[in-house]
Amino acid sequence: MITAHQLEVRAGARLLMDGVSFRVAAGDKVGLVGRNGAGKTTLTKILAGEAQPASGQVTSTGEVGYLPQDPRTGDPEVLARERILSARGLDDVVRRLRAAEDEMGSDDPQIADRAMKRWTRADAELHAGGGYAAESEAATIAASLGIEERILGQQLKTLSGGQRRRVELARILFSGNEILILDEPTNHLDADSIVWLRDFLKSYKGGFIVISHDNALLEETVNRVLHLDANRTTMDVYNMGWRNYLTQRETDEKRRKRERANAETKAKTLTDQANKMRAKASKAVAAQSMLKRAEKMMAGLEGERQADKVARIKFPSPAPCGKTPIMAEELSKSYGSLEVFTDVDLAIDKGSRVVILGLNGAGKTTMLRILAGVDKSDTGRVIAGHGLKLGYYAQEHETLDTSRTVLENMQSAAPQLTDTEARSVLGSFLFSGDDANKSASVLSGGEKTRLALASLVVSSANVLLLDEPTNNLDPASREEVLAAIRTYEGAIILVTHDEGAVRALEPDRVLLLPDGDEDLWNDDYADLVSLA
Repeated sequence: MITAHQLEVRAGARLLMDGVSFRVAAGDKVGLVGRNGAGKTTLTKILAGEAQPASGQVTSTGEVGYLPQDPRTGDPEVLARERILSARGLDDVVRRLRAAEDEMGSDDPQIADRAMKRWTRADAELHAGGGYAAESEAATIAASLGIEERILGQQLKTLSGGQRRRVELARILFSGNEILILDEPTNHLDADSIVWLRDFLKSYKGGFIVISHDNALLEETVNRVLHLDANRTTMDVYNMGWRNYLTQRETDEKRRKRERANAETKAKTLTDQANKMRAKASKAVAAQSMLKRAEKMMAGLEGERQADKVARIKFPSPAPCGKTPIMAEELSKSYGSLEVFTDVDLAIDKGSRVVILGLNGAGKTTMLRILAGVDKSDTGRVIAGHGLKLGYYAQEHETLDTSRTVLENMQSAAPQLTDTEARSVLGSFLFSGDDANKSASVLSGGEKTRLALASLVVSSANVLLLDEPTNNLDPASREEVLAAIRTYEGAIILVTHDEGAVRALEPDRVLLLPDGDEDLWNDDYADLVSLA
């Protein structure tokens, strides 16, 4: 069980929520919702014990499993299989079992005998931790999330961002913890894995808190909703499922609006009457009393929910360039003995629109990183054409310097801007006032997305490399990004699981990885987007 009592939560100087109290027990399946920047990710970090509130307290009984938006924990040298098994402390046991099995085949009887003894001890520990059934359970969860057997045998450092995140999700689900805290768990999952995750959470006997912009996941799994209202710095608790929550929330807003209108009418009547009476000295006291009653009448009302603010996103007017601003010849990439892709050729013409498709692990993100100059290919080369100006949006926000503030990141991306101009751009992306001085390290996933997109806006790039640009965004902000993609006049190379983003792009070509085949776009490829 997790109990939050009178929490005050801040991001820097900005108050996110105040006086928030709630409880999550086994069987409570909670959807935590609110617009980007409302404090959802900050709150989950506090509940998981990874951050502290400004005031109030959080207590928990039992183990809590936490999936952050940006899971870069764990030793990068560890195998994916061992990372998953570590959730129950079985990674070391399995490692010792495998090592002992190798030595049991030794021609030296002493080595083989010692190995047999080590194997027996490790086998006993494995059975105490759930036995081979636990190892099989971990493998089943991994497979259901699209983690192939070959990936389980790879070190974490060789995995793509999407693969790494799925490994962390598998680890949390395998943990069997009483309470799970999941921040955008469907990011990087294909359609089949999302369906499996919904079924898993529906039947989960413990409790969970999930942040998600996947309405289908919320509708099918949650029985309670916690709504963070960024405008009123409060939390509304709805002990009901998703559909009923949507209906009830709309009813609540209509009630607040009606009550406020009635109160304003009555307060105006009292104020008008008091103003008339104040002219007479004999009625001044009564007039003052009326004014106080009008003030109390308004002060006691719940504030009407303001419309959520949305970042206004428009990609830059591209700088002039030649006919083919970027080309790639015979690109190959391997990690150790694992070949990701080989001999890929690509020519991006001015204003062209290309989507890269392939299953998770096919090298889509790696390809963008090579084109962006972040990583080097093993063979081949990237050729910059006349006037090339690249803009790169990384799915894990690696382009942001988390040791610097929001404003400093913007000034680094666009040194030509004055302080006032940089703040003006940030304001259009909802970083106003003191928000510009926040450290990028404390931003939520949605806020990091907005900051990274803001950096693109001032870049004058004529080729955009976009890696999952709609992840972590609320529906309104996602629509802004899709509109920006539709209207951008430069070239775009897009990697996404979002079918809506591909429709907005209206691609003319598709690059299929790992084979590197290039083809003209047709609607038959649309079916591969959610599976990629």
